[in-house]
Amino acid sequence: MIGPQDIAAARPAVERVARRTPVLSSRTLSERCGGVVALKAENLQRTGSFKARGTSAKLAALGRDRCARGVVAASAGNHAQALAAAARAMGVRCEVYVPADAPMSKVEASRGQGAIVHEGGDSVDACLATAKARAAKDGLAFVHPFDDPDIVAGQGTLGLELLEDVSDLAKVVVPVGGAGLCAGVTVAIKSARPDVEVVGVRVAATTAALTIADGIAVKHPGELPLSLLRDHGVDMVVVGEDETAEAMVLLLERCKLVVEGAGAVGVAALLGGQVQPAPEGTTVCVLSGGNVDAGLLATVARRHESQSGRRLVLLTRVADRPGHLAQLLAEVADTGANIVDVAHVREGLDLHIRETAVELVLETRGQEHAEAVVGGLGESGYEVRRLQ
Repeated sequence: MIGPQDIAAARPAVERVARRTPVLSSRTLSERCGGVVALKAENLQRTGSFKARGTSAKLAALGRDRCARGVVAASAGNHAQALAAAARAMGVRCEVYVPADAPMSKVEASRGQGAIVHEGGDSVDACLATAKARAAKDGLAFVHPFDDPDIVAGQGTLGLELLEDVSDLAKVVVPVGGAGLCAGVTVAIKSARPDVEVVGVRVAATTAALTIADGIAVKHPGELPLSLLRDHGVDMVVVGEDETAEAMVLLLERCKLVVEGAGAVGVAALLGGQVQPAPEGTTVCVLSGGNVDAGLLATVARRHESQSGRRLVLLTRVADRPGHLAQLLAEVADTGANIVDVAHVREGLDLHIRETAVELVLETRGQEHAEAVVGGLGESGYEVRRLQ
């Protein structure tokens, strides 16, 4: 178990490595959710996540002698990056085990920090077992990603910053995977301000292969963090993939913040109504990380464009003769839609021998305009099927 004195003791080591991240106001979230909402931007932390706090505290507690043969860990990616950076600063060897489906951006970033990365295993839990065996066999110092008192104490320094930076702090919403962050923040805040409510947010899927919130894709929280959360009566809510994706897009579009799925689940809970903002005072949502693959971010953004009607994919058919495609495109232009892509589709459809199907990808001004485009083409005699 840990107490506020442990978090205070960890703070000097954390501050030598981690930066004090800003608390940003959000008018968009405040208006949508019906209360004052602010964002703790740990996505701007060194190595891109809150994990820099825990690893710096742990290596300081271990000391150079205990780390002489190196350190080893298992991670979905963020803990690996943070440990590699802390180990490099100390000048010790670092090995990490990551699941086979870990995001490539996180894997490469860990290698870039100097870590020896072993890829394999179907989950973080499987990698943990391998990392522990490696530590026992060769005398490396094992650094657990969340179920460790020094790690929890280091993560708890985030809570100290919130107490100092938000004078009317009333509620804190924290992503939960292994629960080290939520436990540390809870101890720090509840010890000083028992009236402040802490809420943990988990994602429905629990394996990285099934969720965009890979950073919290842990089957079960750690025993130590979970016991701390139970002792302090912390409530837990669950959000889904679609809600998380929409939260990522809102943070990108409205707040100009790149936040990974795991870091966006708190915002998803506020937008989805699983968590209500405090009626008085400020509710702070912790954005725990920003390490997201560019490809995934693009996919999430495209999906949002389609759902909002600003990206429209249509399938129609025209006579396979000169001039008919040009006529179709002219009709589209008359609707005011922007043509992004055009493709002939001749296989897999029941077409006349002198017909071709045409797939159109269009940009529109929103759902109402998209419906007007579809309606206008229908009135012009085209049989249109909306694909997205």
